[in-house]
Amino acid sequence: MNRRELLKLSAFGALSGPLFSIRTAMAQTNAIQFGCPVPISGPFAANGKYADIGMKLALEQQGTLLDRPLAYTALDTEGKPATAVRKVQEAAQQRGARYFAGGILSSESLAMGKEIERLNGVFITTAGADEITGKDCNKATFRWSVPTYGAINQTVRPLIERHPDAKRWYTITPQYVFGDGLLDAAKDVFKEKGLEHVGNSYHSLAEKEFSGYLTNAIAAKPDVLLILNFGSQSSDTLRQAVSFGMKQNMAILVAWASGLEQFEGLGADICEDVYFGAQYWHDIDSPLNHELVKLCRDKLSYNPNYSLAGSYMCSKILIDAIAKAGTVDAAEVIKAMEGMAYDGLTGQETIRPEDHQVIKNYYLLKGKAKSAMKDKDDYADIISGGQSFLPSDQTGCTL
Repeated sequence: MNRRELLKLSAFGALSGPLFSIRTAMAQTNAIQFGCPVPISGPFAANGKYADIGMKLALEQQGTLLDRPLAYTALDTEGKPATAVRKVQEAAQQRGARYFAGGILSSESLAMGKEIERLNGVFITTAGADEITGKDCNKATFRWSVPTYGAINQTVRPLIERHPDAKRWYTITPQYVFGDGLLDAAKDVFKEKGLEHVGNSYHSLAEKEFSGYLTNAIAAKPDVLLILNFGSQSSDTLRQAVSFGMKQNMAILVAWASGLEQFEGLGADICEDVYFGAQYWHDIDSPLNHELVKLCRDKLSYNPNYSLAGSYMCSKILIDAIAKAGTVDAAEVIKAMEGMAYDGLTGQETIRPEDHQVIKNYYLLKGKAKSAMKDKDDYADIISGGQSFLPSDQTGCTL
């Protein structure tokens, strides 16, 4: 995490006023308890800390619900499924928490979803593995983010249209369920379009050095380097790829960018002409996004990034569903969420009742030259956006 990110996060923690009321509410026995289970330490700590801020903002903005105060607890999953399950259990047993928004990594989200169902709670996540609303779905789990299938189809397909002569693709993939989902979806598109998949490099979640994988990629002479990892790992991969001069010899696509904080960490020179897939961008033209951008600028003095925005939206969905149900009974709240339509950050969003997948846009961005930036956060243009989802009867989900 760089100095700018640390200053942003510490500035939010120093705020007074509404934050104090939420902290006080934690001690009130009649408070509606929420949990934010995200990695606040480890390789994905920056994403988790911004997600924590997103939930704070949503609860502050709401104030009270059903004439009760709102309380929440940040749960550091460390990005480990076993730790995530234990933290959720503790929050449920010690604080009575039944509403959870988080789970940045797919592996921890899959584990937490099963446990939260057992605890008779409700869980909404931004993780990407298709299994979450597929074969491993359950009644308690919902997902705001587009799954890996949609992310690939809304990035690889438009890139093929923009670069019709790019026939050779090389992939770099994290070896866990999220990476495998992206890779499988990409292979399906390659096969359909008659493209050559000239190689793939797998790596662990602990990897920081990608030069060996990139050397293999260069040797394969691809037209496109498709980066399928996330967060700091995708930043490290891209940074090293640019240092090797790969941007001059091929197109580069980061299929699942972590948003504005990633652009800030990389800088405009690295991001220029690179393509990025995005669940969210602060320039999206929707009423709720304009409201969130204003809220963040007024309270935090910076624009929202994906980790913050995703957590804010997930928390807001839970809040709105509880209000709609008129009760904190989890079964009734689940019923209220199924089929719910609302004005979301990406425009009109709906929750598909068959598998609890939110139907929303996914975006392809292209990095801008530093000289073309209109302000300090104008790192990219939205090239395209759209929706790609498997039909519910093809996801493998049985609720």
